[in-house]
Amino acid sequence: MLINLGFDYQKLLSFKFFFQYIKDKRNWLKQGGKITKNKMILFDYCDSAGSYKGHYFHQDLLVAKFIYEQHPKRHIDIGSRIDGFIAHVASFRKIEVIDIRPLSKSRHENIKFRQLDFMSLQDLGKVDSVSCLHAIEHFGLGRYTDAIDINGHNKGITNLVKLVSNGGRLYISFPIGQRDEVHFNAHRVFNAKTIFDHPSIKKFMKLIRFDYVDDDGDLHLNESIDNINPDLKFGCGIYTFKKIN
Repeated sequence: MLINLGFDYQKLLSFKFFFQYIKDKRNWLKQGGKITKNKMILFDYCDSAGSYKGHYFHQDLLVAKFIYEQHPKRHIDIGSRIDGFIAHVASFRKIEVIDIRPLSKSRHENIKFRQLDFMSLQDLGKVDSVSCLHAIEHFGLGRYTDAIDINGHNKGITNLVKLVSNGGRLYISFPIGQRDEVHFNAHRVFNAKTIFDHPSIKKFMKLIRFDYVDDDGDLHLNESIDNINPDLKFGCGIYTFKKIN
């Protein structure tokens, strides 16, 4: 049995910088500086400037770049991260956002939001660019107030394909691993090749490129699906499809 002793190990390890903090404080006061409150933040002494790793960092930036280069007439997103991908795209163009959850009105005019359940077919017309990043794996699991539906992800993919006009592009990402799994109620994990068995993908879509993030959070660009590490446990597959029918 694991016992939680209430320790914050990051703070505990950073305590070695206490004397650096005291030295810096004395130097500040010596220069005539004023102190309103003592906060004593020690862990930033050993932290890096940030990280270039992870599913969301890579997929959000990469797919936003694809959309910038393609310059579609109309782009609709289903369920992607607002403070990541949506923000990237909205910085240079208008984007329509669909999510089953509510969202307060944005003061940024490039973001248009509608609350809809995309497991059901929606009357949105046809568009030449659609994205659904790290969202389809949640459909039907109930985590986000959606109805329990063991085929929710398949219904979602069908509706995504229907939304794309001929010649248009679909950008979709989700967790990939060695086999199809359900981690209830968090998410599904898919074998990277499973999506090609979906009837709508098989009939209407052509893979333009495949990128993925590995278990270490590193990005592999324009890879062959056959070259994925067979021991991959929880990566992120990023698929760019073009509608051909």
